[in-house]
Amino acid sequence: MTVLSSAPAIVPKLWPGETVVCIGAGPSLTPEDVAYCRGRVRVIAIKDAIRLAPWADLFYCSGGEVVHTWWKHHGASLSFDGPRYTLDPKASQYATVLQNTGMTGLETNPTGLRTGKNSGYQSVNLAYHLGAARVVLLGFDMFADHGRLRWFGEHPYPSTQPPFAEFLKCWPTIVEPLRAAGVDVVNASRKTALECFRRASLEKALA
Repeated sequence: MTVLSSAPAIVPKLWPGETVVCIGAGPSLTPEDVAYCRGRVRVIAIKDAIRLAPWADLFYCSGGEVVHTWWKHHGASLSFDGPRYTLDPKASQYATVLQNTGMTGLETNPTGLRTGKNSGYQSVNLAYHLGAARVVLLGFDMFADHGRLRWFGEHPYPSTQPPFAEFLKCWPTIVEPLRAAGVDVVNASRKTALECFRRASLEKALA
């Protein structure tokens, strides 16, 4: 009789010392910026960013009831065949489920992620587990630009404006732990309200 293991999933350190670009869905994201990353660095595509980067190295989609709705609309038809991670137990048929270990700070155990209340924060924690020495943020606007919330417009299903103010309160708590771990974070988003990381153009960040 085969006994299935109940041990939590562990993120392997696939990219030690490498630069990893985390691509969010902010309205400032452009197809040109996404294309610039291809073949230059490792890429984590977050949720709808996979539509611009189907060639990404890894796909991340967070957790919670709203994200479960996302999976129901997109998961079944998602053709991405690389590693997929989530915090959503309901999405276990689509991705490897990691543990939610709290809201703030940096989770150093590779079985889980701190949430920061947003998938971008979680992807940075994930990049840390993967061994990143530098993490570059792209499309991390963290605000509504003239009413626009996402690069593609609106979801085809009902959604509300993300609580950006709550997101921004969480981000400073991961800064010092990443610095202490030797991880350099650069925000290369064209527009952003996230000010706790140094800014640079995408070209300079990847130089």
